Amino acid sequence: MPTMKKTSSGQASLDPEVRLFTDGACKGNPGPGGWGFLMRHVTSGKEISSSGGEPDTTNNRMELQAVIEGLSLLKRPTRVEVVSDSAYVLGGLESWMASWKRNGWQRREKGKLMPVKNVDLWQKLDELMSRHTLAFTKIKGHSGHPENETCDQLAVQAAEKFVNHHS
Repeated sequence: MPTMKKTSSGQASLDPEVRLFTDGACKGNPGPGGWGFLMRHVTSGKEISSSGGEPDTTNNRMELQAVIEGLSLLKRPTRVEVVSDSAYVLGGLESWMASWKRNGWQRREKGKLMPVKNVDLWQKLDELMSRHTLAFTKIKGHSGHPENETCDQLAVQAAEKFVNHHS
C-alpha cells in the first residue's frame, strides 16, 4: 500500500518527476568522508549518479552534501522525492529547519538557543528547497535497498580516496 508523502510545503505530494537517492559515509567521524547520490527520472528511467568527498568531515555533513549535490543538478523547478536512510537529513528537511529559521538558524538545546550544526549546508539546502517541491521517504540503511546500497558504495569509495591522506 503506498504511503502518503508530505512535501516541503506540507501538502500531499504529486507524483515525483525524479527520485533522488542519497547516502553519506565517514571513516572516523570526523575523518575522511564521502557522499553519493543516484537520481532517476521517473518517466524515462534515465539515471545519473555522482560522488565526492572531503579529507576531514563528518557523516552528517556528507549525508547533507549528497542531497545538495543532487538537487543542484536540477535546472528548473522539479517535483523531487528525496529517499534517504538519514533521520538527521530527513528530520531537518521535514520539520526542524522551519523552527531553526524562525530562531535565526539556532536550535534549542537544554532550554537554550544554540547555533545549528552544519548551518552552511542547511542554508544551502534551504535555498535549493525553495526552488523545488520535495517529498521525503525514509528507508532503512544497509537493508538491501538497491539504490541505497549503490549510494552507500559511491560514498564509501569516495571516502576511501582520502583515507591515506588523513593525518
